[in-house]
Amino acid sequence: MLGNVIKKHIMLQPAQVEDFVKEATKCDFDVDIYYNRYVVDAKSILGVFGLDLTKTLTVEYQGVNQQFEQFLNGLAVA
Repeated sequence: MLGNVIKKHIMLQPAQVEDFVKEATKCDFDVDIYYNRYVVDAKSILGVFGLDLTKTLTVEYQGVNQQFEQFLNGLAVA
């Protein structure tokens, strides 16, 4: 059984997308990122670049990866 769904609100600059995707790819669980109803796989660089990076994005996942969580905390929106 998976844990609770974790949601984090982040801001991504275009220069940070590659690092974000690399960190998401290290997770052995699904990671989604979305704005409004447009949801993409966070492990897809083209998908993430397709989002409006001027808006607050939501990252959603079920699993534990401390390195990924620390990376997200650096991008977090208050």
